[in-house]
Amino acid sequence: MKIGEISKRSSVPVETIRYYEKIGLLSKPDRDSSDYRVYRNVHLDRLLFIKRCRNLDMAQDEIRELIRLSENPEADCHEVDALLARHLDHVRDRLKELENLEKNLQQLQKACSDASTVQECGILGGLSSELEELHNKNSGHDNHVPGTHRPGKS
Repeated sequence: MKIGEISKRSSVPVETIRYYEKIGLLSKPDRDSSDYRVYRNVHLDRLLFIKRCRNLDMAQDEIRELIRLSENPEADCHEVDALLARHLDHVRDRLKELENLEKNLQQLQKACSDASTVQECGILGGLSSELEELHNKNSGHDNHVPGTHRPGKS
């Protein structure tokens, strides 16, 4: 099948398919006499596997590791379980970050009194002071943005 067909069958955009090929998550397909990519069912299966992993918010490195592990079907699945446990820990950390985000947003929303102008808006004032505090707090740190996916780091 050509790239348009595999894209339609997998519901993965053409650009994403090309990107997965470029970074090595999806093997490059053969080319026909007209130099069109020719995808096989093995490509579709891999693409659907990647899509399922992405739907679980797995990072490219995690997916790459799962693919590597899947290439040795007789091996003990301990490494797969360990990878999933690490990912689950990351998801739990993100849930905590989102709970904190929700509390911060609720506090900002409470700052909106009966101000009649943008200049008097408690939300905008709160956001300005929050940004200053965040900048001062993170000066010299690793610039980690809460909610981004960096396996092994929180």
